[in-house]
Amino acid sequence: MAAELRGALIGCGFFAVNQMHAWRDIADVSIVAVCDRDPERLTVVGNQFGIARRYTDAAALFVGESLDFVDIATTAPSHRSLVEMAARHGVPAICQKPFAPSLADAKAMVKACTDAGVPLMVHENFRWQSPIQAVRAMLDSGDIGTPFFGRISFRSAYDVFSGQPYLATGKRFIIEDLGIHSLDIARFLLGDVSTITTRTARINPNIAGEDVATMLMDHKSGAMSVVDCSYATKLATEPFPQTLVEIDGSDGTIRLEQNYRLTVTGRNGTAVSDVSPPLLPWASRPWHNIQESVVAIQKHWVDCLANGTEPATSGADNLRTLALVEAAYAGAASRKPVQLDALLR
Repeated sequence: MAAELRGALIGCGFFAVNQMHAWRDIADVSIVAVCDRDPERLTVVGNQFGIARRYTDAAALFVGESLDFVDIATTAPSHRSLVEMAARHGVPAICQKPFAPSLADAKAMVKACTDAGVPLMVHENFRWQSPIQAVRAMLDSGDIGTPFFGRISFRSAYDVFSGQPYLATGKRFIIEDLGIHSLDIARFLLGDVSTITTRTARINPNIAGEDVATMLMDHKSGAMSVVDCSYATKLATEPFPQTLVEIDGSDGTIRLEQNYRLTVTGRNGTAVSDVSPPLLPWASRPWHNIQESVVAIQKHWVDCLANGTEPATSGADNLRTLALVEAAYAGAASRKPVQLDALLR
């Protein structure tokens, strides 16, 4: 690898702007080219970040540029072809979530990169939010003992459809778009899952998919958790986009509440702290917790490339998060518990 990593962004849509800001904040990284099939979006992002080399065709990008990595920020249906293209060219890839439309596609993408010896990471950024990292640090401290219960909750009435109108049209919505992050947080905090039971509902009549989901999970560690997500919950104080967390352990509890208040009761008594994420110069409330996590995950990617280590949210690891999404939908349809190991074979 060169001293300064040369990267390219594929996909110049709604969220990709955050990724471009984050790359600009990370030392020894330069985005040298951008790619999007929509010339207008390509021009907007290219002009905003001063990127002169622009492509409307990904194949031309790989031929025309010498790259240390690509950041794939398109929607899921295009991910497999782009990741496999990167693998054929020997270029490490970050892929936006959801990783793939199906578990079969995701497995094929992981295999392509493994066979090519190319690193692959999924941009599963919620676990990288500093409040979630603070919860993980408290678990690691041992102050609350062995965790036996968790609740990961994201309940809001925020209008996500105005900025991303495609979210209203898909048969799948909240589990695939938001719940995937919450499920990944549950894995991050309590370990892999053996069984999941799911119930869903559609409250908003103007969308095609589910906007409420409740998932009960058995973790292989012996803990159980509830992951609940809603975009139909009107509260006195809108918490978007905060994830609230409860962890009960053998010797205490952790509570991450609204406005990033962290209360830990454990062997050393009770401590209350403010774990608010920093407001970066280019960020804006209330998105700043997500925007800050984008810098964190992309910095992790750079460190992994430099050290030759596997990313925490590698493609192989994310198969387990994506399997949870598939199992959740299967369980919502059947109204029966779903075993995870069978999906991962």
